[in-house]
Amino acid sequence: MTQHARKAPRQAEAERNDRAVLQAAREVLATDGAHASVAAIAERAGVGIGSLYRRYRTKEELFQHLCAIVLGDYLTAAEEGLAHEDPWEGLVHYVTTSISLASGSLAPIAGTITITPEMAEQNQRADDAVKALVDRAHNSGALRPDVTQIDLELLIEQLAKSPLLEQLKKQGRT
Repeated sequence: MTQHARKAPRQAEAERNDRAVLQAAREVLATDGAHASVAAIAERAGVGIGSLYRRYRTKEELFQHLCAIVLGDYLTAAEEGLAHEDPWEGLVHYVTTSISLASGSLAPIAGTITITPEMAEQNQRADDAVKALVDRAHNSGALRPDVTQIDLELLIEQLAKSPLLEQLKKQGRT
């Protein structure tokens, strides 16, 4: 067996562990807030704390990576919205997709971690794409002129944190 063949299962396991850590970080942040412990995250992910620290040297690095992923997801949702021919459908796609990302759990760490250049760049690109979505919807008459990009972002944040969504999910409803 070659070294490459032995490495592949380890890489697959590392990727599974990383996904579990990132999901656990979201869940622990949602309940414990900014004081979420790395030990609690590792425990919820079902990995040892050493495994977590091999991947992320610090809690801040873990949170930065998680934020970068979420920003990338928002950017993708906005770009997909812009790909819709109909401005309203594009805006609806962005809003519903963004709510489904349930990134409201990241709110407790807002302002507590250093923004990396990657995060800043993704945030700017996402902001520009959302502005284009809102402008398109305004120009077509599909969105009231007094609704702003900030209004949409606040709505998304609140709905993403809503216990109603969790209740609907438990009932098997969307």
